[in-house]
Amino acid sequence: MDDVRAQEAIADFAATLRELRISAGNPTFREMAGRSGAISHTTLHEATKGNRLPSWATTAEFVKACGADPAAYRERWDKANQVVRAAGAGKRAAAAGAAATRPPDGVRTPAEDRQTVDVAVGVRTSDAVGESSASVPSPSLPPDDSADDAQSAPPASGGRRRFRLTRPAAVALATTVVGVGAAVATVVAVDLGSGADEPDPKPSDNPSKAALPPADCPVQVRNPPPAPPTHKGDAAAFIADITLPDCTHVAAGKTVTKIWRLKNAGKVPWRGYALRRLDLPQRADQCQTISEVPIDDTKPGEMVDIRADITTPRKPGLCYVRFKMVDAAGRVAFPGNRPVNFQIIVE
Repeated sequence: MDDVRAQEAIADFAATLRELRISAGNPTFREMAGRSGAISHTTLHEATKGNRLPSWATTAEFVKACGADPAAYRERWDKANQVVRAAGAGKRAAAAGAAATRPPDGVRTPAEDRQTVDVAVGVRTSDAVGESSASVPSPSLPPDDSADDAQSAPPASGGRRRFRLTRPAAVALATTVVGVGAAVATVVAVDLGSGADEPDPKPSDNPSKAALPPADCPVQVRNPPPAPPTHKGDAAAFIADITLPDCTHVAAGKTVTKIWRLKNAGKVPWRGYALRRLDLPQRADQCQTISEVPIDDTKPGEMVDIRADITTPRKPGLCYVRFKMVDAAGRVAFPGNRPVNFQIIVE
């Protein structure tokens, strides 16, 4: 049971990192490694796959490479690490019990004198010391993944890697890894802000998890790293929430309509543009919307109202969902702008 919880904690934390990267404009891992200057792109990529919990040093570099504050993610990492460490302790206790029942005339091999650290619910030695193989006003969405991003999705369960450490090394490693990130409480909100990306600072900002308590509304939003628009001269400006302003109370199990008003503030006509939801696939306990909300063709200088039907979940809480604007080819139009979002309190 502890092992299952550890795997869930690792998967949840990996999802948090993937979402942060998307909110930052989905930079390639090589770009992130360049921004960090301390972690390789393969290590950054591995942190999002959910095979194991990354070290805090790796996590901090990943978050900084996405333009966010590592301190905002420390609590999440600490909580995940506690779950992982508990599972590791259980495995070690089981191993000790098995060793105690060994026949007295059994022959101990060098491997039996070592302590196994399961990286699937632990950390690598390189992660524990911080990787030595160093090589991180309008709505927008994540750009197309590059070649080294193609494997960002978490792999099927079962692919674990193990490192065997001597007992002293295992103790040193465990000491290094104390304090792990907590899994983020889920919020379902559509981030339709005036070009601001989803908030990194609060530990409850992960739209891929269960709904947050209403006290967390509104979720504060941070800007992603500066980046030019996909199309030169393109620009968007948020005008107003026409319906459902932040923290509006809506009954559970109801369908309501959110309307954002945006302005084409650039020189590029919007043809075939849409708002793409970030927290896909949607879960049953989240606010439900279509995956891509179409935007009427809009000429430069014109304003457009964008409508999204929202069906609230049965469970009360904060519904926080974010979208990025994409062009007709599905590319993020404004990687340097915050996602468009909505925040409603389900009761």
